[in-house]
Amino acid sequence: MARKMLRDGQQEEYDFDLFVIGAGSGGVRASRTSAGFGAKVAICELPFHPISSEVVGGVGGTCVIRGCVPKKILVYGSAFRGEFEDARNFGWELDEDIKFNWKKLLHNKTQEIQRLNGIYKRLLTNSSVTMIEGEGKVAGPHEVEVTQLDGSIQKYTAKNILIATGSRAQRVKMPGEELAITSDEALSLEDLPKHAVILGGGYIAVEFASIWRGMGVTVDLFYRKELPLRGFDDEMRAVVTKNLEGRGIKLHPQSTLTELSKTDEGIKVVTDHGDELIADVVLFATGRAPNTKRLNLEAAGVETDRTGAIKVDEYSRTNVPSIWAVGDVTNRMNLTPVALMEGTCFSKTVFGGEPTKPDYKDIPCAVFCIPPLSVVGLSEQQALEQATSDVLIFTSSFTPMKNTISGRQEKTVMKLIVDSATDRVIGASMCGPDAPEIMQGIAVAMKCGATKKQFDSTVGIHPSAAEEFVTMRTSTRRLTVESKI
Repeated sequence: MARKMLRDGQQEEYDFDLFVIGAGSGGVRASRTSAGFGAKVAICELPFHPISSEVVGGVGGTCVIRGCVPKKILVYGSAFRGEFEDARNFGWELDEDIKFNWKKLLHNKTQEIQRLNGIYKRLLTNSSVTMIEGEGKVAGPHEVEVTQLDGSIQKYTAKNILIATGSRAQRVKMPGEELAITSDEALSLEDLPKHAVILGGGYIAVEFASIWRGMGVTVDLFYRKELPLRGFDDEMRAVVTKNLEGRGIKLHPQSTLTELSKTDEGIKVVTDHGDELIADVVLFATGRAPNTKRLNLEAAGVETDRTGAIKVDEYSRTNVPSIWAVGDVTNRMNLTPVALMEGTCFSKTVFGGEPTKPDYKDIPCAVFCIPPLSVVGLSEQQALEQATSDVLIFTSSFTPMKNTISGRQEKTVMKLIVDSATDRVIGASMCGPDAPEIMQGIAVAMKCGATKKQFDSTVGIHPSAAEEFVTMRTSTRRLTVESKI
């Protein structure tokens, strides 16, 4: 039954209170929470496939199908190589001929994302959300057009439209670019490569370098800057770099690729320094772009920026009052938990009678290289830039207990950044085993406004790496406000 709404004093009927385009993390969360507030909700999504395109996608979106979840499964799989090496000094006498079956892992990974795809569908159904399979486009301020699998077009009206179509991996423009793959394909390769070349210095590049190296692949990683992971704390970037090299990844800083070509031996890669390599696989991990090209946003006059991201206000509302957007399609902070937060805030604002702005302060994140890096709050560089008083830096670098026996030459590094005027902890970072698990707890403390004194008064768990965060008594250095001039 159509819903009746008042518009300009006139009664107007809509098919739904809310129509969501895109059933990824943000879209599913917004749909379910909006339905929980009593809204009549529909959501549309492309058919399921592990590798996305303009005509396939799947309920669950990038994170579940071709992002965080399958990547973490591969990280787990690749980490065993190091575990086997470390086990010998703990008394385990392993057969030297340990084999890795990529196809088995790939099969199990695909089964898991299919299972999760089904769970997400059931979550929507159990929340009384109407699911529609097909490609959704904006047809007006209150109208959505869905092209279904058979090519037929259905039109639906809604008081509110939410766009949550995420982002898509991008390719670098160069001769032979079609020979490269993106992270989508990398998660579903039929055969494990012997030699991989990766272009990029961000999350995805570093993570895939670790994954493939852990599986025995020769890896060359090219990136433009002196260190990978631009935007993270410089000291922690250097730690990650050392660890990547220590694990056998060949790093090529301040370098890029200029041309790819097919040869009998594989893909010939030419660099901007004139070097040539032959690889089985070339991965472009150079960023993602908002998925807006086929949304027909101009039909309603929805504004986008130069990257194609949908412009929204603090409440995720576009310049068209009835159209909203959350998640990567807005290019604010592109993390799955952030899309979940934005979806929840949207529902509270529109249907819960509780206008709520997403809070982007002190959001933790992790890079699942091996060992992982995790951070929350400000980096040392950001803290100094924003400082109105001196900044205290506390660091700890130590050999984890496990490594003292295994002989692995990797240090765990931890860091706390403190505002000297308030004693508040304004930044924390860690590179080492279990860093993301530890940092989640640190994030709670920081969200509550914890001070360094409160950290110091907390009793540690012994023996653990985490206890270092509450035993760093003496500052490593003091950054003065004057030093940023």
